[in-house]
Amino acid sequence: MIQIQNTLLSDDIFEERFICDLCKCKGECCVEGESGAPITKEEFREIEGILSEIWNDLSPKAQEVINRQGIAYTDYDGELVTSLVNGKECVFTYFDADGICKCAIDNAYREGRISVRKPVSCHLYPIRLTEYSDFTAVNYHRWSICEPAVRLGRKEGIPLYRFLREPLTRKFGEEWYNEVCEAAKLLKGEE
Repeated sequence: MIQIQNTLLSDDIFEERFICDLCKCKGECCVEGESGAPITKEEFREIEGILSEIWNDLSPKAQEVINRQGIAYTDYDGELVTSLVNGKECVFTYFDADGICKCAIDNAYREGRISVRKPVSCHLYPIRLTEYSDFTAVNYHRWSICEPAVRLGRKEGIPLYRFLREPLTRKFGEEWYNEVCEAAKLLKGEE
């Protein structure tokens, strides 16, 4: 484990190579799993505020789920998570012409229709955060559906922390990310 400010990063963050390979995995991380994507109360409010802007981007089944139970629920771990369609895909997913699962929130953000980004837990995946009273644990969540991403990352030589620069900076700031890069250099024995 490496400490950066008030975070503890697992060694995997530096050692594993990773580049999402959507053509191979088809965005399965937004479909499979035990519950929806973790969201904060602030993200919940932000998403509720832009829901009308993305409503027509959502599937009829997703709209039905949202009308029935809302955009999120508290899962068995006590965590606020996005609602699911048929216990599988996140209500904010859609499938493109190639059958790749994508995020309606992210799509609308990239098109400039909304200023809200997809939840940070989604942006950071496969990194998962666990908040403790004195620090935040930053861990790599290994999942077989991400094997194509590991293969591509190893082929290209891109460490997980570099692939996730944008979401890590979004969550923790530029200064924190620069410290992560310095720690990576020290771990490799560079000056």
